[in-house]
Amino acid sequence: MSQSAEHALFEPIPYVAPRWLRSPHLQTIWGPFFRRLPKLDFELIRVPTPDDDFLRIHVLEPGDPQAEAPNRDPLGSRGDQPTVLILHGLEGCVRSHNVLGMAGEIARLGWSVVVMEHRSCGGELNRARRLYHSGETSDVEFMANRLAEARPDRELYLFGISLGGNVLAKWLGESPQCVPAAVKGAAVLCPPFDLTRSGPAIDSALGGLYVKRFLRTLIPKAIEKEKQYPGCVDVDKVRASTTFEEFDTYGTAALHGFRDAQDYWEQVSCGQFLEAIRVPTLLLAAADDPFNPGTTLPHSQVASNPIIAGGFSLTGGHTGMVSGPPWRTHCWGERQAAEFFATLHQSRHARPSSGG
Repeated sequence: MSQSAEHALFEPIPYVAPRWLRSPHLQTIWGPFFRRLPKLDFELIRVPTPDDDFLRIHVLEPGDPQAEAPNRDPLGSRGDQPTVLILHGLEGCVRSHNVLGMAGEIARLGWSVVVMEHRSCGGELNRARRLYHSGETSDVEFMANRLAEARPDRELYLFGISLGGNVLAKWLGESPQCVPAAVKGAAVLCPPFDLTRSGPAIDSALGGLYVKRFLRTLIPKAIEKEKQYPGCVDVDKVRASTTFEEFDTYGTAALHGFRDAQDYWEQVSCGQFLEAIRVPTLLLAAADDPFNPGTTLPHSQVASNPIIAGGFSLTGGHTGMVSGPPWRTHCWGERQAAEFFATLHQSRHARPSSGG
């Protein structure tokens, strides 16, 4: 069965916000502050990278964690079930609510979960002269190939959240020839399809409250990086940043070789790469996302590329998409992504019916 045929088997269930939670801002903050999350026991593995740095990788395997094969690859697994690699959002980590929520959905399938923390996230500053950003795709390419090598003959699925979704979708479209054959599907949740619109939107949302929360941790990281590599950023300008436009100019762009925030945003926004994607991919986003304006939803790209599907809802906020009663909620986007992966997996292993 062709990949496009597999993809056509899945149609996202429309999302309808519950009556008790309609505000896009309440949807956005529900997960971090009020959501009940599964308690999952990940194994932390520090994986060396080709540039003499490291990635913090968290692995969750089904079955008995003591049933280890001697001398096995630390990224290998004990069974033949598929693996889902999860990329978190801006300043997130393995304990972010969407990561744990999606990991719980995948664990219920009996599959393996691997979470990649972006460099400098998870409480440990990386060594190289770089941090992470919305367009840095070398790490996801490295980890996808590393997992394909460690888990031969295993299906690999990829899931990216917000910034992690942008990184994933950008990589799939900019370097389709570098995606290993093990990757059978991908899904992204609320990525910034056009950062030239999303950056200013976050700067102004709720009077700047969102951006202030992010800058509380982003600014100290950039300052610490300058201590590692004196002169890599202008510390005074980074410290004085009050918007993403300022921080991305004096921090992100200066450290990673972009001219300024506008140049960075224009070059790395994932929307421009979607038409080149060659892996079945589900795009999940809400039109009322306070970070990503509804006018940036890539309807035309979905229409022109049969390998990608759009799960676009009118409501849901940013990575919220809360479903269920207040005491037992789940994220519609995470559940749709897990069902998408399960559908792709089942279609690959379905036996053709015999003729009469």
